[in-house]
Amino acid sequence: MNTAADVQQALAAVADPDDAVFLQRFFKTGPGEYGEGDVFLGVRVPQTRTVAKRFAGLPLTEVRRLLDSPVHEHRLAGLVILNAAFARASSARHRDESERTRLADFYVRAVRDGRVNNWDLVDSSAEYVLGAYLVDRPRDLLDQLASSAVLWERRVAVLSTFAFLKEGDASTTLALSARLLDDPEDLMHKAVGWMLRETGKRVDRGLLLGFLDSYAARMPRTMLSYATEHLDAQTRAAYRAVPRAVRQHR
Repeated sequence: MNTAADVQQALAAVADPDDAVFLQRFFKTGPGEYGEGDVFLGVRVPQTRTVAKRFAGLPLTEVRRLLDSPVHEHRLAGLVILNAAFARASSARHRDESERTRLADFYVRAVRDGRVNNWDLVDSSAEYVLGAYLVDRPRDLLDQLASSAVLWERRVAVLSTFAFLKEGDASTTLALSARLLDDPEDLMHKAVGWMLRETGKRVDRGLLLGFLDSYAARMPRTMLSYATEHLDAQTRAAYRAVPRAVRQHR
């Protein structure tokens, strides 16, 4: 049986010390930064995904050991393996609701235990596990996460809604976006703006424009910029021209 140690050894074999230095800077691991204290081996994301694919079927007890590691790439590999397990349990031919629930609960525990604790870890997992699980279920849990004092829990709430957008449902995205207009974190401004942009691209441009008509004056600059990226130049300029003094009621 494969173990977490096997995955860690496979990652160590492809690690690059120079990349480790770069990734430490890129993911803001210095004192007071959002990734403070995170540790990197120096394995790029495509390599991490390649290694993770070799360990499909890793038991959840071993996935948990990966998520408990202080090393970023160990946690990312664990999440990629979890994504694959959830996809298998969700396949049309082998759908297993009890297993889907077990995996989703496991993911939520990992989030609340602080294991999914950088933006790439959130973005590579939230929609594929929690979002996919909640597509046809009540979504109260996302309201709870969106109210958390922990940045990464709030980002999980927003990024989980990407799964709903891909099914043509923007209701939760819009509701959470309105609630998070005054979030203090730039990483949340980016996340909300990204999901609003996807609302306009994947679901209904009119829904995005309606949201902007109601809230552009309150949206932080980064959020508004992300949300309007794909609009035509004239429309984009009109929304971005809203006076900043009016926009920031924070």
